[in-house]
Amino acid sequence: MIHLELSPFDAASVLILLSAVLGWVNHRCIKFPGTVAMTLIGAVASVLVIVIDLILPSSRVSDAVTGFLNDIDFHETQMNGMLSFLLFAGALHVDLDNLGKGRWQIATLSTIGVVASTLIVGGGLWGLTRLLAIDLPLIWCFVFGAIVSPTDPVAVMAVLRTTRVPPTLQATIAGESLFNDGVGVVVFSILVASAVSGEAFSIVHAGELFLIEGLGGAALGGIIGWIAYRAMKAIDDYSVEVMVTLATVMGGYALASALHISGPVAMAVAGLIIGNQGFSFAMSDQTKDYLVKFWALIDEVLNAVLFLLIGLEAVVLAQRFGLLGLGILTVPLVLFARGLSVGVPLLFWRRLLPFGLAFPVMTWGGLRGGISIALALSLPNGTPKDVLVAATYVVVLFSVLAQGGTIGHLVKRWSAKVSSA
Repeated sequence: MIHLELSPFDAASVLILLSAVLGWVNHRCIKFPGTVAMTLIGAVASVLVIVIDLILPSSRVSDAVTGFLNDIDFHETQMNGMLSFLLFAGALHVDLDNLGKGRWQIATLSTIGVVASTLIVGGGLWGLTRLLAIDLPLIWCFVFGAIVSPTDPVAVMAVLRTTRVPPTLQATIAGESLFNDGVGVVVFSILVASAVSGEAFSIVHAGELFLIEGLGGAALGGIIGWIAYRAMKAIDDYSVEVMVTLATVMGGYALASALHISGPVAMAVAGLIIGNQGFSFAMSDQTKDYLVKFWALIDEVLNAVLFLLIGLEAVVLAQRFGLLGLGILTVPLVLFARGLSVGVPLLFWRRLLPFGLAFPVMTWGGLRGGISIALALSLPNGTPKDVLVAATYVVVLFSVLAQGGTIGHLVKRWSAKVSSA
């Protein structure tokens, strides 16, 4: 395999260059939503690379691209790099009042909903692997359920910016996506530890870890968010206040990792505090304007790079081409699990969230993205990883392209039906 020996700066330069060129092409010619366009173009580029290698085997272009992607380390880049910035940037724009109205719904969907979806997907995948004569232990099937059950806040927030849904429903969707990825990561870690060790799964031990990581992350996010809020309230200098938010994100996420608590949950909570209390009481209009634009730019740049990477990962998937059939079969399974895990609770919340709009929006709008890919790629090498990475990639590609590309149009139709009913 060709190894490019890229430095981190080289890799970042290549990705930013590709993102800028492809973003310009999309804006001028294609005009798709940004996340959809980047994923689609990246996937098309991957297919072209694979075709070139089939026509000209001596070119070894796919080896070069695979070496480039391996140098980047998608899991490390997403989970310990981009995710902290993207979660904080997304949380800045979530209204705490609307979030408070749906707090029980968000808590239920981001915890019980994730666990329920994990069990449904895991059980369904185990049945599919038996039908296809693929040897995959049940515990690894549940690991896949944990990988694809959280909705990716990056993908969801990007779609919400282009659609119109009632404020309470929008806050519920945003809040769920901000917190259920942290819950999903915790569930994933617990299941992988059990699968790798071969020890019997302990519900009590899993519950303890779940509470420590989840509640610990929320507590840390509250503390660092409050410290940042007080620091910003004491001064009026937009450049320093922007640096305070940067320090909050980078330092807070690193501290959460060192303490072995949920960094994603911590960043979501910190972003909510600064985006609500901070915007209202701690900064001038000038500072707020600079800070919003700064984080909007960070969000757009990292979104472009992230979804381009997801598209390019198709080159790596080519080595697991024989597993695509299983991946395609898991798409309806994941949608069914999503529909069931949100549909049952929504039946009890019809006064707050109109079921006729909330159910289809939350089911079809429950997008999977970079977090799922990163978790799959972090698995230990071996047969289970090959199967799960292939299935995960197909689910994510369908989610971003099919669901992400149509959700805006469908929301308009569903909203019109509910309004006329």
